[in-house]
Amino acid sequence: MNTGSKVDVLLGMQWGDEGKGKIVDVLSPEYQIVARFQGGPNAGHTLEFDNKKFVLHTIPSGIFHPQCMNLVGNGVVIDPCILAREFIKTELPADELRKRLLFSAKAHLILPSHRLLDAALEARKGEGKIGSTLKGIGPAYTDKVARSGLRIGDLLQDNFRHKYLELQKVHLQTIHSMGYSFADFTIENLPYADYEKLWFDGLEQLSTMKIVEGELYINQAIADGKKILAEGAQGTLLDIDFGSYPFVTSSNTIAAGACTGLGLAPSKLGEVLGIFKAYCTRVGSGPFPSELLNDIGETLRKIGNEFGATTGRPRRCGWLDLPALKYATMLNGTTQLFITKVDVLNTFSRINVCIGYRYKGKEISYLPSGYAPEALEPVLQEIDGWQCDLEAINSFDELPSQLQAYIRFIEEYVNVPVVLVSTGPNRHQTLVRN
Repeated sequence: MNTGSKVDVLLGMQWGDEGKGKIVDVLSPEYQIVARFQGGPNAGHTLEFDNKKFVLHTIPSGIFHPQCMNLVGNGVVIDPCILAREFIKTELPADELRKRLLFSAKAHLILPSHRLLDAALEARKGEGKIGSTLKGIGPAYTDKVARSGLRIGDLLQDNFRHKYLELQKVHLQTIHSMGYSFADFTIENLPYADYEKLWFDGLEQLSTMKIVEGELYINQAIADGKKILAEGAQGTLLDIDFGSYPFVTSSNTIAAGACTGLGLAPSKLGEVLGIFKAYCTRVGSGPFPSELLNDIGETLRKIGNEFGATTGRPRRCGWLDLPALKYATMLNGTTQLFITKVDVLNTFSRINVCIGYRYKGKEISYLPSGYAPEALEPVLQEIDGWQCDLEAINSFDELPSQLQAYIRFIEEYVNVPVVLVSTGPNRHQTLVRN
């Protein structure tokens, strides 16, 4: 009996921004389908090759490989205006995009009024704001769960415009109930009516793309034995259930999210590929035990160019947090780890690693739910740096012994092998370990 293939899952092990876009691009030649399974245009996957830089927000990172079909799954929320700009920025001809790109009919739409509602909800929180990207992600997922959202498949219905206006009316009433109006906020510095026009223009472009029953498409591909990579967005520590709630995203960023975000049975999952930086970063508010609010943190930000690919916001920087990484590998059943941005640490003579926490007089090896950040401090271990450039290195065995020792230290702590090392942003700066 032919049971078909398995779907490998690639996702972030930290608070996002681990370099997933680059790694998916590097791995894509091995796959026939790359599928995004959650998140929306709050994600920013950066790819660099042929002296060009591309930032993808919704489109899967396999789009630049002609042999690869790219599916935007039902778990993703889509802003047609942002998507239309993304089409242009890929520099791919429209007919090539239509050949390589598919959209699940069950994926939900982000309306312009979702973005205004997002801004109003964040403004109302005052100093307690969560650091939303203001892309309308949370409100779109809220409507999905409340069973009032609009899906791509609704574009095929005659009553789409009516449903759009009814949902917009609900959003306006909610904004008014908080003491605001549509006129109190802009979207990307545009008045609401101007952005709404761009949104409908984008919707027209989206309607020309191939819309499929995504769960049927991907399960047929599995049955046909095709190699499939599920691409996650954000990171494990931003998961709506298991992240540092409420400072999280609005979807399940862990491997289980690939099942609900694409329509996969758990038995169809294969390798779980976890990506993490050689240090930690975080965008927005929320706990960050190993954060460096000093010159070292600023140095990491500067060398690592740690500014949000989607928002441009400076990222908070800190040492690698191993208990958090081990927690992420547990939740995901991670089978292989990929370490990125090791080159950012090239100049450090000594590197610290968080190996635990002190909390209320006790040493613990996990982040307690709802803990008070001011009552927790990281337990750090110092490790030798390598203090050399990695540009000319072409294999794992050529890496400096101190970097190899750093990687072994990580492996022994989390008990998962590190099989790939990224030494820079370009495709060729990737070392696979035998």
